[in-house]
Amino acid sequence: MGLNPDSGHADAPDHRDTTERWDATDHRDTTERWDAFEQADAAEHTDAGTVHAHTKRSRFRKVAWIVVVCLIAALSGTFAAVAPHAANAAIESEGSSGERSEAGAVLPVVKPPTVVVSPASGAKQVNPAAPVTITVKDGTLERVSLTSTKGKTIEGALTPNGLSWTATTPLEFNTSYTFNYTVADTAGRATSKTESFTTVSTQNEADAAMYPLDGSKVGVAQPLQITFSEPVVNKAAVEQAIKVTSTSGQVGAFHWFSDTMVRYRPENFWAANSTVTVDLKLFGVDFGNGQIGNFNKTNTFKIGDKKVAIADAVAHTFTVSVNDQQVGQWPDTMGDTRFPSARGYLVLMEKYRVEHMDASTIGLKPGDPAYYGQLDVNYATRLTPSGEFIHQATDTAMPYIGVTNLSHGCIGLGPDGAKWVFDNMGTGDVVQVVNTEGDYANYDDGFGDWNIPWAQYAKR
Repeated sequence: MGLNPDSGHADAPDHRDTTERWDATDHRDTTERWDAFEQADAAEHTDAGTVHAHTKRSRFRKVAWIVVVCLIAALSGTFAAVAPHAANAAIESEGSSGERSEAGAVLPVVKPPTVVVSPASGAKQVNPAAPVTITVKDGTLERVSLTSTKGKTIEGALTPNGLSWTATTPLEFNTSYTFNYTVADTAGRATSKTESFTTVSTQNEADAAMYPLDGSKVGVAQPLQITFSEPVVNKAAVEQAIKVTSTSGQVGAFHWFSDTMVRYRPENFWAANSTVTVDLKLFGVDFGNGQIGNFNKTNTFKIGDKKVAIADAVAHTFTVSVNDQQVGQWPDTMGDTRFPSARGYLVLMEKYRVEHMDASTIGLKPGDPAYYGQLDVNYATRLTPSGEFIHQATDTAMPYIGVTNLSHGCIGLGPDGAKWVFDNMGTGDVVQVVNTEGDYANYDDGFGDWNIPWAQYAKR
């Protein structure tokens, strides 16, 4: 089989046979017919006057025979191999040979796959809650693995069509991860690659603590408080990540006391004996300034009976009700004119069977008529971090209970009343101080949330 220098293809068998038949038969016959024709024509025209006409007819006949010969050769395939790609050899297919990925004479062209990896290779400070994906165009993913330098494998899901992979296991902070994946183009050619990224470092983790504690029981006046390890700039994003629900159906509002502390309460006291659930979805939440929340948690706490006390600075009485029914009343003594008791709602905090008190902590010095040195009091229940308590009055104050106010702001009761409060009231229960000359305690000096008008409290 011969090779045609113009086409680059081997001559087909039928083309060789046609050429041989032409050389052996058609060419010989044509030549013989041509010679006979010339001889007859010459004999017919012997006189000198017809020589010129004979020459014209001869040229015409030669041209005619050349045309005939060309037509016969074309029909027999003699010149068929001269035109590129015109021979009978099959045209190569890119899809079958898999040898081309750029335009050329061989068709069709296979495009190289386009792969998009997120996070991008070499990325730093990646939010561990960010989506981790690989997508491919003009190809399919055959294998994907994502592992950490700690040896942990991150699970993921590959779509049925092989066009994308998504991690289904959360990442960790301060960890490097490596992608290993194999992608095939539409011709089946596979390529493997490795890419890496690193998540947010430890110093950019933001933590938080919630009160009341999970599983605890508190009174109806206890606000929810969340304290953050880092200042929160994106307050709206943090609020959206915290969902508070109650079996009572009450809806509340957040109130920011600082960039690191937010509280939440309903418009009115929590419904007695209800349950409050707090779903904190803070993992991956951007607090601002590069700080990222590092946990998700659900806390639940219960609300007890409604226990409310009213301390009257004029009547010198301390009256307690449970679920709106009065259960007891005792005489009291409250802050004098120099140290009047704070007005409004004061939420009970921690309790001490015996509390040590020091006059110097409130600025009193020896020689001051109000200076009392150091002493221990019984049945102390804290109202404010700054030092207001409900407690059993000292021995020197006992004659003045129910008569006059002479304390340094605390509510002093007799032994029976102080012990009853200590034994029966607790965190989240509330006392309302009325008819005092004192102002409200600072809203963040204890839980002064109920002294803030609702419209102001709920305003962003």
